[in-house]
Amino acid sequence: MINRIRDIRKEKGMTLADVAAACKPPTTAQTIGRLETGMRNLSLGWMNRIAEALDVDPEMLVRGEEAPTPQFVAKLTEAGAEALSSPRDAILPTDLDSSGPLICLAIEVSAGEYRSGDQLWLRQLPPEESARMINRDVLVPRKGGRFAFGRLIDRQGAMVGLLPPGAGQRQIVVDSPPWIAMAEMLVRKL
Repeated sequence: MINRIRDIRKEKGMTLADVAAACKPPTTAQTIGRLETGMRNLSLGWMNRIAEALDVDPEMLVRGEEAPTPQFVAKLTEAGAEALSSPRDAILPTDLDSSGPLICLAIEVSAGEYRSGDQLWLRQLPPEESARMINRDVLVPRKGGRFAFGRLIDRQGAMVGLLPPGAGQRQIVVDSPPWIAMAEMLVRKL
C-alpha cells in the first residue's frame, strides 16, 4: 500500500507541523514525516488520527499499488508549462472536504455560465450554513420532489431566495428547505 498523506497535506496547504498539531493527541512533525515516507508503519490508529487532522476519510490516505492515480506532472507559469521536481497524486478537491455528501446536477440546456453536457458537483449542507453560501450557486429541494437552482442571494429566517441562471427569470423563494447543496466543482468535457 502506498500512502497519500503528503499529497493530501500539500493540497490542503498544511505543513508537517500543522498536521502534527492537529492530531489528537498532538504528535511531532518528525513522526508525521516518517509516516509519510514509509519509514514508520502506518497503523490503523495512525490512519484515523491523521485522517481526522486532515479532515478526510481514512481510506483517502492509502491506495493500492495496482490502481493508477491521476498525477500532477507540470504547472503553468508565466514562463509556460514547467515540469514539477517530482510528480504527485492529483486529489479531487471534492475528496478533500468531508463536511457533507456530494450530489451531481446534470446540465442539459445551456443557462448562464453553464453549458449543455456540464456536470455540477454540489456539497449538501444544512440550511444553518447558508451564510457561507451567499452569492454562490446552489440546489435547493422544494415540495413535491422538485428542485430550485440558482445563485443564493438572500436568507430571511427559514426562507431562502435564489436568482436563476437564465436571463429574465424571476427570483425563487423556498421556505424551510431541509438542506442546501452548494456548487463545488464544474466538470466540462473539452
